[in-house]
Amino acid sequence: MFELDLRTLITILALGVVSVLTRSLFFISSRPWTLPRWAQRGLNYAPIAALAAVVIPEIVMAQGALVSTWQDARLFAVVAGLAWFAWQRGVLGTIVAGMAVYLPLHVYLGW
Repeated sequence: MFELDLRTLITILALGVVSVLTRSLFFISSRPWTLPRWAQRGLNYAPIAALAAVVIPEIVMAQGALVSTWQDARLFAVVAGLAWFAWQRGVLGTIVAGMAVYLPLHVYLGW
């Protein structure tokens, strides 16, 4: 069913070795290893930066182009979610408020 040639086998083994070495590098060292202060500070912003990189294009783009009309349910859902978050500062409520606006506009109006 699967035919594995020598080059593919060597590549798989090499990738496995590199993966194990890079992931266990912190455990191999005999002395404690800490990140520099600037790197620790930068990692504080990594989750929000990753979330923004995923969510913002999904909100402002459709079919690979910028949204060109105001009749897009996502835009109204973002406004509702931001309003809720500004008022209550709760993540779950933000999601519920955004979806409460998004679903009727998307399902019933077809936006």
